Amino acid sequence: MPDRLNNVMTWVKVCHLTDILPLGARTIPARKGEIAVFRCGDDSVFAVLNRCPHKQGPLSEGIVHGHRVACPLHSWVIDLETGEAVAPDIGCTPKIPTKVEDGVVFLGVDDA
Repeated sequence: MPDRLNNVMTWVKVCHLTDILPLGARTIPARKGEIAVFRCGDDSVFAVLNRCPHKQGPLSEGIVHGHRVACPLHSWVIDLETGEAVAPDIGCTPKIPTKVEDGVVFLGVDDA
């Protein structure tokens, strides 16, 4: 899946879907900071940097509901589909592309 600069997306296997509890998360170390990979109740998977835009709280320790997570520090709610804080809060945490194939979770890495 090329991005707008014609760079190639590399997909990296990170775990099996069953390695993440429903409504839970798992963390993956990365160069730009720890990544939180979430499994929602409908088995959809999302990944964002593991820090709330408010006070850098560990989102992986938050409560997942729908396609959102509530930060454990100050209850800011982050939309996992976009990485955006839900109003009235303002902010964003970078999201990472994900896909699940045959029960295996992959993260997208831009080769740029």
